[in-house]
Amino acid sequence: MKPITGILAILLLVRCGTPKPSDDREAIAAAIEKSLRTETLDKWYPLSVDTSYGGFLSTFTFDFKPTGDQDKMIVTQARQVWTNSKASERYPDVKQYKENARHGFLFLYDVMWDKTYGGFHTLVDRAGAVKSGPNEEKTAYGNAFGLYALSAYYHASRDTAALALAKKSFAWLEAHSHDPARKGYFQHMKRDGTVIQRDASVPSTAETGYKDQNSSIHLLEALTELYSVWPDALVHERLQEMLHLIRDTIVQPKGYLQLFFLPDWTPVTFRDSSEASVLKHHNLDHVSAGHDIETAYLMLEASHIAGNQNDTTTLRIAKKMVDHALQNCWDPNGGFYDEAYYFKDKPGITITRDTKNWWAQAEGMNTLLLMADLFPNDEHQYYEKFKTQWKYNDTYLIDHEYGDWYEAGLDKEPDRKKGLKGHIWKATYHHYRSMANCMDRLRGRVH
Repeated sequence: MKPITGILAILLLVRCGTPKPSDDREAIAAAIEKSLRTETLDKWYPLSVDTSYGGFLSTFTFDFKPTGDQDKMIVTQARQVWTNSKASERYPDVKQYKENARHGFLFLYDVMWDKTYGGFHTLVDRAGAVKSGPNEEKTAYGNAFGLYALSAYYHASRDTAALALAKKSFAWLEAHSHDPARKGYFQHMKRDGTVIQRDASVPSTAETGYKDQNSSIHLLEALTELYSVWPDALVHERLQEMLHLIRDTIVQPKGYLQLFFLPDWTPVTFRDSSEASVLKHHNLDHVSAGHDIETAYLMLEASHIAGNQNDTTTLRIAKKMVDHALQNCWDPNGGFYDEAYYFKDKPGITITRDTKNWWAQAEGMNTLLLMADLFPNDEHQYYEKFKTQWKYNDTYLIDHEYGDWYEAGLDKEPDRKKGLKGHIWKATYHHYRSMANCMDRLRGRVH
């Protein structure tokens, strides 16, 4: 994929001036790259490659020993394909990344893709049997990551079978998940692609039948990757649709993402309920700074790949999201808190979960550096906060003994030191992307 350039480079020069050179940028880039290669890539690969059944092993102990049943989820498998595809282009002299990417692609092609109904299975066991049988549910989120991986693998390999399956995947989402009337995509579907409707039997705390920000931002991400290798008119239309929907509807006026919506895009909120009810339903309604800062980057990337010229609106909203996260969910010692809420009877915002999960801290590092280069003289001092964030990650999240990242910052959750290093929701995608992007930007390789 092309780096963020074009309109953003022009906006940078016009609005902010040229970023000031810094003597410490190369030193930080070198430290990040050393960690990426020796403490992430070398730990995961080839260890996670399942040579017996295909795809990748998912679950590892704190000291990187395979453990458990090793179920395989489309999200994890796709993220592993994506990471290896990107690593194969960054480090072409390391042959295993190209081989790993193909190995993972074949598992997506042969096992994870539903040969009967199309779309990607959500979860299979280690040998490839669908876990939930005929009652399987498929998701837009999972299929988005399948599409994301196929597009990246095609870019790296030029394997036409990957592009063909990417086109089939896009077509399946278009036929079953896309909402032509109210835009966006339905998240939950039966195995045959029938949209699952929410009814009175669904618990109030469940997300079934709602549209949501998380699948939306990762569909945007997948469409961005797809359009960069297949500039199809309908793909471009959907890319623009999702960019505008996220920017103009899902992002709220204060600068954060609403998490869930009814199919007509009415927000799902419990703000007028009691505090107990708000906390009971926190998984459906809270401020997630991690998603906000991730989405700021994804929107700017999508706008660039879509070819939007002078898109000052997306830039303004992206900055607003980052600033909101910094003003309300940032620890001055480093790290973005996991959850916050605007209670109706309390002034301002309240931190409701002060833990710091790994993926949000990785995304924060990437987006803070992007903002630092776009707005080098801004009052928020993005570059200083980027350095604080990198120091925080290096101190509390990167395991310098056994490798990779803890699932959450040890300053808040020291017991995570012995937690799983990998599981079906934790692989290498968030921190690989962040570290690779930061290395390039610090070294001035964003042309």
